[in-house]
Amino acid sequence: MIRPQTAKLILEDKSVFHGYSFGYDTNAEGEVVFNTGMVGYPETMTDPSYCGQILVCTYPLIGNYGVPSKRISAGIDEKYESDKIQINALIVSDYSFEHSHWDAERALHDWLKEEKIPAVYGIDTRALTRKLREAGTMLGKIIVGDNPENLKPFEDPNQRNLAAEVSCPKPTLYERGEKKIIVVDCGVKNNIIRAMLGRGISVLRVPHDFDFANIESNGILISNGPGDPQKCVTTIEVTRKAMMKNIPILGICLGSQILALASGADTYKLKYGHRSHNQPVNEMGTRRCFITSQNHGYAINSNTLYEDWREWFTNDNDGTNEGIIHISKPFFGAQFHPEASPGPDDTEFIFDMFVRALL
Repeated sequence: MIRPQTAKLILEDKSVFHGYSFGYDTNAEGEVVFNTGMVGYPETMTDPSYCGQILVCTYPLIGNYGVPSKRISAGIDEKYESDKIQINALIVSDYSFEHSHWDAERALHDWLKEEKIPAVYGIDTRALTRKLREAGTMLGKIIVGDNPENLKPFEDPNQRNLAAEVSCPKPTLYERGEKKIIVVDCGVKNNIIRAMLGRGISVLRVPHDFDFANIESNGILISNGPGDPQKCVTTIEVTRKAMMKNIPILGICLGSQILALASGADTYKLKYGHRSHNQPVNEMGTRRCFITSQNHGYAINSNTLYEDWREWFTNDNDGTNEGIIHISKPFFGAQFHPEASPGPDDTEFIFDMFVRALL
């Protein structure tokens, strides 16, 4: 039996967690975050919102159902949320080297090695997650085997415009119906585009810094994406111009934060963020609570919203903002993911609201 390659995680507070490599044998660094979802690792790992991050899965058993094959339909993959693995590295407690699922094409470790993404198992993810909850999200480095450690200071990926790194390079049109929306790609998940195409709406996907305010459309959707929304300076400026034309605008996750910043509100970094498929949100002014899929490290400061805006949703766990809506104009944003993938699709009605608002 071949002995597994050793690996370790070093946090910026000098904590060290030891384990074994099951991905590509290379070093990695990034912001260490945890996700409490029980399933959905193929979708999670291909979510562009994880760019720059080392993902810790709190569910202890990962890899038991392998990964599906890629299937392209209408120009986008049916199974994955982008065209590659977006995380910098993966950390799990117990990895299942033998997988079993009717739709599995290969093992998770084969996929990781093919895309040159390191992964570590055998780490006490419960202790690691408790540390991140108490101290907050930290930067970290993964060192595999005898690879020399990078002695440079920890680099915070949030100091970069991460949305620019995952955005599409040029506009792409997905034709479906007579009405057309612009999807501003700040790291858009494939299922957002699928949700629009499934409602008979054509989609023009444009780069994050595209001048979309001057393109004729029936509405604008500003997508999810990674990092600090305040780094998306051009996107915020163009969104502000689009708002002056009263074009219907829906912001999702990072897009909701960009919409808030364009309106004059402010955002801030959460202690350890919301990353899971079971986040409860309350719709303000009602008695309705929805279970949502989330992946974000920043939030809107609701105290800075102008008086023509109001909070739409709040998080039932910590009271933070989960959505905003304009009192008279067709502008609204959801901090969570109505498209799910993975997670519950309880809030897909937001897409229906957006479609009804289209010009």
